[in-house]
Amino acid sequence: MDLPVLNELNLFPYIDSRGAIASNFDAKIGIYAIYDATETLRYIGYSRDFKKSLQQHLVRCPDQCHWLKIHTCDRPSRTLLEEIKNTWIQENGTLPDGNSLAEARWTEPIDIKPHLTPAQNAEIAAAEEIQKTKILKNHARRLEAEIIENLQARGLKIEIRFQPKPKEQGLLDLK
Repeated sequence: MDLPVLNELNLFPYIDSRGAIASNFDAKIGIYAIYDATETLRYIGYSRDFKKSLQQHLVRCPDQCHWLKIHTCDRPSRTLLEEIKNTWIQENGTLPDGNSLAEARWTEPIDIKPHLTPAQNAEIAAAEEIQKTKILKNHARRLEAEIIENLQARGLKIEIRFQPKPKEQGLLDLK
């Protein structure tokens, strides 16, 4: 089987003219490459749910999600998707930062703690356990509002909903 060539795939805007994310690929399975505003490759991933994965990446790394290349697969296997991913990395010539040093930023929930000031961290450290939860949740809500506001300013019109429970630990993750 011939593997898709990254340079031969079409480049799509991450947020389309309707304010959605790759809406032509809802409920599709496959592999994708994410590019920043300068069309520099930042991350290669694969998913059984493009919509959810691409929303997660946009929320976690909004400054690096401007363009996409997508290849859908009718009968994907992890082995095939890994093979395509490795081929694309070789084709690119360098390992994208999102697949190396910054991988956790692309794949893990947002930890709000690095976004807090020293005074806010001291407030949390001094608080009793029940208060810590409330403080973390409030800071998570503040960061959530900032993220949503920034994405709407970029033209995103779809609803972004975060899970409520992880906010208590200072984490933001989409539903």
